[in-house]
Amino acid sequence: MMRMKLVAVTAAAVTLFAAAGAGHADNLEDAVKARQSYYQVVKFNAGPLFAMMKGSMDYDAETAQTHANNLKTLTELKNGAMWPKGSSKSDLPGKTRALPAIWEADSKIGEKGAAFRNAVAELADAAGQGKDAMAEKARALGAACSACHKDYRAKEF
Repeated sequence: MMRMKLVAVTAAAVTLFAAAGAGHADNLEDAVKARQSYYQVVKFNAGPLFAMMKGSMDYDAETAQTHANNLKTLTELKNGAMWPKGSSKSDLPGKTRALPAIWEADSKIGEKGAAFRNAVAELADAAGQGKDAMAEKARALGAACSACHKDYRAKEF
């Protein structure tokens, strides 16, 4: 329960931070910081799920379900303000790894975001039903993350 409250508070803070950044279009660095914070919360919740799947952490149905539910809540945030045009690696070198391809007309970022949200939703449906039920869905989530990183995130700042 404490973790859910922590995630709710963190998600609210990230949302408020993004809203503040949206009101100040000149401050692209705030948007970058907001989205990096968002993905730190994603990582905080996905990490234990992947660890359980790999066996480096004992599977616990309640913990798995909590982290998966937290991820699902994060995917429901409207975080477009964290992604303003002009906030790529080429615009803000050393600040972000987001590649300019995200904002190109033929970008598939929307499709990749939908794949991420779908993978999270399926993981949330299976996480508390046992390690075997969760493993396939966790692999699908990892693949969705990797697909976006491959095309839209530089390896280095």
